[in-house]
Amino acid sequence: MPKVSFNYKGLITPVFTPFNNDSAKTLNLSIIPQYADHLAKKKVTGVLVNGTTGEGPSMTTSERKLVAEAWANAVKTTKQHLMIQVGGTSLPDVLELAKHAENVKADSILCLPELYFSPSTSEQLKDYLKLVGSAAPNTPLLYYHIPSLTNVDVHMAQFLESVGEEEIPTFVGIKFTSSSLDEGAQAFHVTNDKFAVFLGNDQLITAACALGMNSFITTGSNMFSEIVLETLAAGLAGNVMKGRETQQRLTNAVMNVSKYGTWVETMKTAMTLLTGINPGPPRAPLKPLSVQTVASMAKDLQNLGFNVKL
Repeated sequence: MPKVSFNYKGLITPVFTPFNNDSAKTLNLSIIPQYADHLAKKKVTGVLVNGTTGEGPSMTTSERKLVAEAWANAVKTTKQHLMIQVGGTSLPDVLELAKHAENVKADSILCLPELYFSPSTSEQLKDYLKLVGSAAPNTPLLYYHIPSLTNVDVHMAQFLESVGEEEIPTFVGIKFTSSSLDEGAQAFHVTNDKFAVFLGNDQLITAACALGMNSFITTGSNMFSEIVLETLAAGLAGNVMKGRETQQRLTNAVMNVSKYGTWVETMKTAMTLLTGINPGPPRAPLKPLSVQTVASMAKDLQNLGFNVKL
């Protein structure tokens, strides 16, 4: 079976899943076309659906399909690269979601590891990804490495070195969401352009660029897209002074948002405060921030020079 082609580089924005503010936090799919258009106007050319930012593991399989379908329809207009995260549930459902992602013509699939009977070696992880890849044999597949949430800490450089050319025909790379930049850099360099490595960390863009990395998936690009893209451009151009300046501005913004709660709770709130897009509350077990906390976040963002929509 020929290896699938995957050439996307640069920035992908992991999108929030919009929920209504009702007791069940039902899906609010109606804003997705507006959301996609908003990001496209900000020059975001790729989106990741149903990931951590999108609360994928907090949704049912049928809900995840509906969200994927809504984005698949939206990107027909915006022409954005569509990456769909299919993991974080039982293996039969993962395989069903992978098939569905291929059916809706996703440009790529991202997959978490098995979260209960989890892999502890490269071989076990490869066996799992072979199953996922076989369910979507025509769509590029990436592995989602986020050990802080999965507790799966297979070393990514060793894992990528171990993947044979035809072992997983659709496998094209990883999303590396960790602050262990030394491991990320090792993973990037051992690939020798054979695999893609997307760094999932807003605060390490210029540092990663200095090490040669060129692709990122960052939650902050939902509401700070201009600063993220400016930081990335400076990093890729080797403009150290400009990169340091914009990275610090981005880091300050992210830290002033995330200090108020968990990552998704705070970032979803910031999206509402800073853009015309309201993704609604997070779904349980996450909780919406209090009115007082939102007001404090808004004040911090205003003090940093952002135009807050209250």
